[in-house]
Amino acid sequence: MIELRNLSKTFTTMDGQVDALRNINLTVENGDIYGIIGMSGAGKSTLVRCINMLERPTQGSVLVNGRDMASMSQRELRGMRRKITMIFQGFNLLMQRTCLRNVMLPLRLSGVDRRTAEAKAQELLTLVGLPDKANSYPAQLSGGQQQRVAIARALATEPDVLLCDEATSALDPKTTHAILELIRDINEKLRITVIVITHQMSVVQEICNRVAILENGEVVEEGMVSEVFSNPRANATRNLIYPESTGNDSVFPKGGQRIRVIFNGAIASREPLLAKMAVDCGILASILGASTRSVGDRAYGYMLLGIPGTPEDMAKAISYLSATPDVTVQVEAEYAAKEVEA
Repeated sequence: MIELRNLSKTFTTMDGQVDALRNINLTVENGDIYGIIGMSGAGKSTLVRCINMLERPTQGSVLVNGRDMASMSQRELRGMRRKITMIFQGFNLLMQRTCLRNVMLPLRLSGVDRRTAEAKAQELLTLVGLPDKANSYPAQLSGGQQQRVAIARALATEPDVLLCDEATSALDPKTTHAILELIRDINEKLRITVIVITHQMSVVQEICNRVAILENGEVVEEGMVSEVFSNPRANATRNLIYPESTGNDSVFPKGGQRIRVIFNGAIASREPLLAKMAVDCGILASILGASTRSVGDRAYGYMLLGIPGTPEDMAKAISYLSATPDVTVQVEAEYAAKEVEA
C-alpha cells in the first residue's frame, strides 16, 4: 500500500518559489490500478517522481507498506526503487542494445548471472507478446512494440508497483488500447499495483478502478472511477470528462434553463427519457450537447438539456428525470451549483 500524507513540493526558480504540489493525501491499495489525471502543469509528473523519491518532497511523507521512504538509507532506497519501477512516454530504451539485452540490463545491474538474466528476459518478452523480437533493436520496432519491451524491462526486478508516466501518450488509439490491455493483464496475473499518470480521461476509464484529479498541484476530486464519472463535482473534473462542452457557453441563450442529465448505468442510458418526459409531462427539452462512454461493462454519459418554460417546468423536469434509477441531474441554469440526485 502506498500512502501520500500532506505531500507538498516547492521549487525555487529565478522568478521565485513555485508550489508544484500542495497537501496531497492519497492512498493506493495493493492491486489497484490507480489513475492520476490532470491537464499540463497540474503536477502529475512531479507527483510520480515524489512517489519513488526521484524528487524529495518539501513537506509530508510517502509511506510504502507503512515505511517512510524519506527515512530510508540510500541502499534501502535503491532496493525500494527496484520494487517501484517506471515506464515512460519516450520508452527510454538503449538503442545500441537488442531487446533481449535491454530487458536483461536491470537484472545484470542487480548481480544476476548472464544465463539466468537471459532466460528471465526471454520469459518476459514472451509475457509482453514479443518472443520473436529478442535479437531486434528498438529502431526496428513500432512504438507499441518498444513500449512492450520497456514494460518487460520494468518487470525484470519483479516489482510490486508499476508507475506509468504518460506511457501511452505517444501511441495511436489502437496501440494505446493494446498496451492498456497488457497492463491490465499484468495487474491481474502478477498482482502488481499500477499507478497511471495521464492527461487522457479515456485511459483512466479503460483500466483504472480509482482516480484522483489534479489541478494546480492539488487534488480536487478523488474516488472510484464509476462514481467520479457519474457525478463529477469539481470544475476540473467536469472539464476533463465533458471537454465537448468546455468553453461553448456562448452558443447557449443567456439566462436559459439548463440541466445536465448524467447516466451512470447501461440500462438508464438506453431509456428514451426525453420522449417519455414529453409524453408524460408535456416538456419538450432541447439537446444542447451529449457524450457517452463505457467504463468496464457499464455505459456512462451525459446530455446537456435546455428546458423551456417556467421555473416550475424546470422543477418538474428535474423531478421526473431524477426518479429514473442510475440518473443524476445537475442544474446548470444561470451556472447554478445546485445538484439533485436520484
